[in-house]
Amino acid sequence: MPSAPSLSSSRSSSPASSPTPSPHSPPPAPGKQPPAADRVYAHVKEGVLDRRYEGGLLLTEGELAEAVGVSRTPVREALLRLEAEGLIKLYPKKGALVLPVSAQEIKDVVETRLLVEEHAARKAVPAPPGLVARLEELLARQREQAAAGDFAGAAVTDRCFHAEIVRSGGNEILSRLYDQLRDRQLRMGVAVMHSHPDRIAKTLSEHGEILDALRSGDAERAVAVVRGHVGWFSHLARGEVR
Repeated sequence: MPSAPSLSSSRSSSPASSPTPSPHSPPPAPGKQPPAADRVYAHVKEGVLDRRYEGGLLLTEGELAEAVGVSRTPVREALLRLEAEGLIKLYPKKGALVLPVSAQEIKDVVETRLLVEEHAARKAVPAPPGLVARLEELLARQREQAAAGDFAGAAVTDRCFHAEIVRSGGNEILSRLYDQLRDRQLRMGVAVMHSHPDRIAKTLSEHGEILDALRSGDAERAVAVVRGHVGWFSHLARGEVR
């Protein structure tokens, strides 16, 4: 049985010289600087999710402190938070290793997504006009981002497309559960778009099929497309996708 492919490379590089804006977190209020630890946390997390800091890369406190313009104390605080979220692994006196996306992580995320999203797709029918309009808007945006090669932005919009369907069901507990997958979904989505660029067109096509099924009131068709769309990642985890 072939081993699961890595969604991250193990190359090493220096961190970016300064934090960059990202759609993953809202900007601070005008004229107000976030605490130093929060700035480091956002900088590293955005780098990991956007794949600027890839799996296997060793980050040092000194490099991060210089990149963000802070002392090492808030860097340590931020790295502890990121380790608790499963994005990095700390090694005393060495640094923080960015953890690659594992086959088990893919499997767990796919299983949870299917449980939530199949239920949500069925419950979304009949789809209200507001939901259809919002999904149309997100699909158009994702097409533009894909055409421009904006993989990070397309991954965010991809996640928003599915989250919109989940939220339409009105179940706050399921919505919160789904939101807990957010970072993992974004990281996997960006990695897949980089390693399987041909998948982007298929993703857009399947999003269109989901939207058409919801628009026409065909709940079972919507569920079937969601199952195939999300389930594709299971084949990736088993090493069946080249």
